[in-house]
Amino acid sequence: MIKTLGYAAYKAKDALAPFTFERRDPRDHDVVIETKYCGICHSDVHQARDEWGGSVFPMVPGHEIVGVVTEVGAGVTKFKVGDRVGVGCFVDSCRTCEYCRQGLEQYCTQGITATYNGYERDGTTLSQGGYSSAIVVDENYVLRVPDKLPLDAAAPLLCAGITLYSPLVHWKAGPGKKVAIIGLGGLGHMGVKLAHAMGAEVTVLSQSLRKQDDGKRLGADHFYATSDKETFKKLAGTFDLIINTVSAPMDWNAYLGLLKVDGTMVVVGIPEGEVPVGAFSLVIGRRSLAGSMIGGIQETQEMLDFCGKHGIVSDIETIAINQVNEAYERVVASDVRYRFVIDLETLKSAGAGF
Repeated sequence: MIKTLGYAAYKAKDALAPFTFERRDPRDHDVVIETKYCGICHSDVHQARDEWGGSVFPMVPGHEIVGVVTEVGAGVTKFKVGDRVGVGCFVDSCRTCEYCRQGLEQYCTQGITATYNGYERDGTTLSQGGYSSAIVVDENYVLRVPDKLPLDAAAPLLCAGITLYSPLVHWKAGPGKKVAIIGLGGLGHMGVKLAHAMGAEVTVLSQSLRKQDDGKRLGADHFYATSDKETFKKLAGTFDLIINTVSAPMDWNAYLGLLKVDGTMVVVGIPEGEVPVGAFSLVIGRRSLAGSMIGGIQETQEMLDFCGKHGIVSDIETIAINQVNEAYERVVASDVRYRFVIDLETLKSAGAGF
């Protein structure tokens, strides 16, 4: 077994604290990864605080993981020691259902094995995430990080990046398409960068104009404040595709009115409560309301390669592991531009608390 250092929530709503646990020794197709950096996703906060229900403890969060391969199993063919790699939101799936066979493992009918806050395929071993010194993952669920991308800023691509890339590709964002991104946060800023690189005309819809300069710097062609009611009149019937990254309560019907005929609004931010949608918002204009969840392994690799080609990474603020609880509060307060990334080298320091 591999002794591993990490930070964990011992129970719901507890502050994260030092935690020592064991990873399995590598099996034939396993890759052992020394974790270098791990992004902080808002879903980490939700799950560590059991805000969605069903959380299991102790919990080591983190599913935006990048690092270096330190050991491989006897049967590994895809990676070697020294490779720069990443691990995203899941580390296994059934591999046999129709969706796994299509490379859509995120929709596995038997359920994915989440990188953390779940159980491995044996049904008893807790999966633990990337706020840790190492992780052991089957090679088929490991991604290759392009050499051109800095590891720290590439970490959020493993969740925030693919969460936006997948719907942009699926709904064919590109030249001649008008795309709106609701919210300019950890997810939204990646949507702006990716849609711009794909050649779409990109608009940011944000509560205020406070981040307008950032939006334009990231690649937005237009920026509007949704607190201004005139915005919804001016932009009615404008967009082919709207991606909603916001999990706060909002009137989805108003945003559906901004779609063209046959336009689609895709939800990737998950509100805590149910959101009412009126039939007329969809019927008038033959509009669609859809959802999207991360991407499969093949698509995630495609996303990383696309980002390598275009030099796309997340805008980050790097922190030490013992700053994670402060970072959680700042995530909730939207006080980060645009993603916290933990430097896991700080686990080795005396200040980490081990």
